[in-house]
Amino acid sequence: MNEENHTTVTEFFLVGLSHYPGLLLSLYVLCLVMYLVILLGNSILIIISILDPRLHTPMYFFLGNLSFLDICYTSSSIPQMLIIVMSERKSISFTGCALQMVISLGLGCTECILLAVMAYNRYVAICNPLRYTIIMNKGLCAQMAAWTWITGFLVSLVQTVLALLKPFCGNVIDHLTCEILALLKLLCGDISLNVFIMTVASIVILIIPLTLIFFSYIFILSTILRINSSEGRKKAFSTCSAHLTVVVLFYGSALFIYMKPKSKDTKTSDELIGLSYGVITPMMNPIIYSLRNKEVKNAVEKFLIKNLYLKKI
Repeated sequence: MNEENHTTVTEFFLVGLSHYPGLLLSLYVLCLVMYLVILLGNSILIIISILDPRLHTPMYFFLGNLSFLDICYTSSSIPQMLIIVMSERKSISFTGCALQMVISLGLGCTECILLAVMAYNRYVAICNPLRYTIIMNKGLCAQMAAWTWITGFLVSLVQTVLALLKPFCGNVIDHLTCEILALLKLLCGDISLNVFIMTVASIVILIIPLTLIFFSYIFILSTILRINSSEGRKKAFSTCSAHLTVVVLFYGSALFIYMKPKSKDTKTSDELIGLSYGVITPMMNPIIYSLRNKEVKNAVEKFLIKNLYLKKI
């Protein structure tokens, strides 16, 4: 597209999956139910990690951050998406689209780094247990959590600003949300700088954290296999299996979206996988941690029983 053909854009039209009107109603109901599950499940995890003194540890501090992040991440796009799906005029203002993009992309980047921080926490806990409380003190945990948020939003802000400063040759986004890859297809002129920055960001946010997670778990697995007690090995595996499951779900869909070869047209499979990246993973996180972690399961049961008992009284 030539830069001379650009238009002044005040709003965008989100037409993702518009060729499948029968699917949109089912999608609306499914996303609404999943969004409510996300709010409920992650809110319960945050509450019990605050109220239960046994969970006042670095692991649950980061888990609470992950749950809060998932609530914010889905809330940045899902409510607006539900409104657009059921409306005849599927539009969003330029400012609304920009805010949605910078927030959702920033939270996605933050989660990538946070999962690597959680892997490092598991590495220190299992490979260096005698110095765990000294290394993973409250100050370090707070700093690590803060920098994951700062880094994630800095990366998002740079990419979003570079994209929005370019002229647009259209305002129809073939996606369900204001997703940066879909928006880049509307830009006029040379977008090589945008592509280069996105490639660098993908390496920094996806590849490097995933590599750190990989090596952390090599050391963790080596240490676990040297544990003499079968009960000790089982406990160590149980605390790591939940995190590994979340990593596979999150990074699997993220790598598919951002690291595969780009095409001009958005495929239906890309939109559905993007939806799983933005909805299914945040919904599964509290379920996975509750089922795979005995401490979380006991705390949730205690919390629910206590509240149900008080309601009956």
